[in-house]
Amino acid sequence: MFDFDNELSALKKKGLLRHLLWRSSAQGPLVTINGRRYVNFGSNDYLGLAAHPLVAGAARDAALRFGFGAGASRLLAGGTALHERLERSVARLKGTEAALVFNSGYAANTGIIPAIAGEGDALFSDELNHASIVDGCRLSRARRHIYRHRDVSDLEGLLGKEKRARRRIVLTDSVFSMDGDIAPLPGLCEVCTRHGAMLYIDDAHATGVLGGGRGSLAHFGIRAEPWMVQMGTFSKALGSFGAFVAGSREMIDWLVNTARTFVFSTALPAPVIAASLKAMAVMRRDASRLKRLQENRSSLAAALQARGWNIRSSETPILPVLTRTVEEATSLSQLLFSRGVYAPAIRPPTVTAPRIRLTVTAAHTAAQIERLLRILDAY
Repeated sequence: MFDFDNELSALKKKGLLRHLLWRSSAQGPLVTINGRRYVNFGSNDYLGLAAHPLVAGAARDAALRFGFGAGASRLLAGGTALHERLERSVARLKGTEAALVFNSGYAANTGIIPAIAGEGDALFSDELNHASIVDGCRLSRARRHIYRHRDVSDLEGLLGKEKRARRRIVLTDSVFSMDGDIAPLPGLCEVCTRHGAMLYIDDAHATGVLGGGRGSLAHFGIRAEPWMVQMGTFSKALGSFGAFVAGSREMIDWLVNTARTFVFSTALPAPVIAASLKAMAVMRRDASRLKRLQENRSSLAAALQARGWNIRSSETPILPVLTRTVEEATSLSQLLFSRGVYAPAIRPPTVTAPRIRLTVTAAHTAAQIERLLRILDAY
């Protein structure tokens, strides 16, 4: 009854069995795994802030002042003045009335969505949305509709057929984490306006990357509105940990009282919050990091396309290198690893089309990118 050998064997036969790796260095363009140094193309540390000395120093200073463990949920006084400061900073960044910190992106999506939608409501989700959005929709008990990827016309048709709902909410990743393409937010905003729907944007991979760091709405020159919900994370471009939601004051107050993953979770430790605050400050002051990220992304994308690799419609530092089979993705990843480059194979059920998912950062050097390309040339 409790024997998983058959299930594990089935995964192995399909080439889908995954294993954990142990890193013994800081996160960055170079990492140490099992005592060997690798050029790292598997991290979402887009701006190279995860090991920034000012970010680490802020965490150290907060640990000395506040200790480490929070000890309780925010509602039981587990939060600090740093939490409030971070939420004000996020609201300014996103152009909203208020913001609220969550413990992770997954906790945010699975807590917020069921809090703002329930029985009698209708959700409209892009077919390639992140698993946390999918699970948040399931937990909500609202009617669920899936629209074709980035297809505004398909979405509008579904909205037009759903007349019974008390509240209708369109949900989308802004940057899709496996293909690196960007949601058509101008079209989605127009459709939501016509149909009186809310728009829920997962800005995890856009915050710090698009719109001068402000995210996807700023990328398109769209002003935040009360009917928009912006969720994002501190754990990618900002190099820290945790997540947030930004929106109207009324909605944030509602979430404080009803989002179960907020209400029933111990608060993030003060050193983590301090690291996020400092990372945001560094991002605002040092525009050169975003410039280098954009340059590195353009350089690698152009080189991959010139060599005939299919990177789909990527527009961001996420560059999928598609392969024909799971076996090919696995063997290519193993070849890269054997030659000192870490770039993981992404396989079903995470994606339908196997690939190597490359993520380039501001911290990568031209020599490191060239090393990756030479190995791909030899494959």
